[in-house]
Amino acid sequence: MKILVVEDDKKISSFIAGGLKQAGFTVDCAFDGDDGLAKALGADYAAAVVDIMLPKLDGLSLVEQMRGRGSRVPVIILSAKSTVNDKVRGLQAGGDDYLVKPFSFSELLARVNALIRRSAGEAAEPSVLKVEGVSMDLPRREVTRQGIKIELQPREFALLEYLMRNPGRPVSKTMILENVWGFDFDPQTNVVDVLVCRLREKLDKPFKKSLIQTIRGVGYVFKTQ
Repeated sequence: MKILVVEDDKKISSFIAGGLKQAGFTVDCAFDGDDGLAKALGADYAAAVVDIMLPKLDGLSLVEQMRGRGSRVPVIILSAKSTVNDKVRGLQAGGDDYLVKPFSFSELLARVNALIRRSAGEAAEPSVLKVEGVSMDLPRREVTRQGIKIELQPREFALLEYLMRNPGRPVSKTMILENVWGFDFDPQTNVVDVLVCRLREKLDKPFKKSLIQTIRGVGYVFKTQ
């Protein structure tokens, strides 16, 4: 799952993003309100963490515009302001939660997970993906093919999840980098090729049918009948 972090202080942003990645999330970062709004409206996020004091567009205006344009992404507002009125303004702007700086990462993570659980319950998103004999149990982080368990590393799991959510749809290396790594990366790098090769060794090699296929000049596709 992908989280958006909109925070202009790069040390705080790096602290939050690093912790979320260790917790298994993919993270996009924005350092001003305009970029944060563009990212929030341009991709599918499980949650967003938004600081109030941002350049170009403040955090409350960002959240208000998100809601005004139909975005239902759960938002945690970060602020050094701790009065009741400040919290009320944050929630009235469209925030789902309000966290006062300084904060512990463990509390932020707990709040992110709580928002995601609440949102997932509302959206009734499936907890198990099934495509071409491959079953992916998202809560348990387990993958089987034809009933045989396949052990995957976190990045391999994330790549397979992205492919299974787009069955039969060609995806480019850039799309994989953005959705699996979650940050800008040189599309000429071979990290995608290496990861796909590792996943094929585990998912395809032991079986007769290859599911992950290369489309020359385009990228890869999770093949369906």
